[in-house]
Amino acid sequence: MGGWQPLPEGLPPEVRHFVEQLRLLKDDTGLSLVALGARTAYSKSSWQRYLNAVQPPPRQAVVALCRVAGLAGADAERHAVRWELAVQAWPRPATAPDRPAGAGEAEGYEDDPTLPWWDRPEPDPAPRPHGRLLLYAVLLLLALLLVAVVGAVALG
Repeated sequence: MGGWQPLPEGLPPEVRHFVEQLRLLKDDTGLSLVALGARTAYSKSSWQRYLNAVQPPPRQAVVALCRVAGLAGADAERHAVRWELAVQAWPRPATAPDRPAGAGEAEGYEDDPTLPWWDRPEPDPAPRPHGRLLLYAVLLLLALLLVAVVGAVALG
C-alpha cells in the first residue's frame, strides 16, 4: 500500500482491516481516485474519506468498488461482511457542543451516516394545528351533502 497515508491511531481492528482491504482492492483496479469516482457513484473526495478511515463508506460504495474490481459471489460477500463488522465498530464522532446528546435519534437508532436517506427512521411528526379544523370541515361537508340528499328526496 505504498502511497497511502497512515491510518489514524486507535482504530478498532475491524475498521483497520476493512480499510486496508478496501485499499488493496482499489490498488488492484489500477484506477486513480478520480477514475474510481467516474466509474462509481461516489466522488474522489468521498473515496479519500473512505480509504483514509475518516468516514465509513455506504454499503453501496463497497458494492460498487467490488463490481469495478471484477469481484462477484463469495469474494464480494466477504467485503460486505467486513463492511458490516467495520461499521458496527466504527468510532462515532463526538457530539457537537451546540447539538444536545440524543439529537437526531429516533426510536433508539443513532444518526448513522452509512444509512441511505430512505432507510433512516422518520422522526415523530409534529402535531398538526389545523388537523381538527380539517376534520370539522369534512364533517360539515358531509352534513350538507346529507341535507341536500334528504331535501331532494323529500321535495321529489
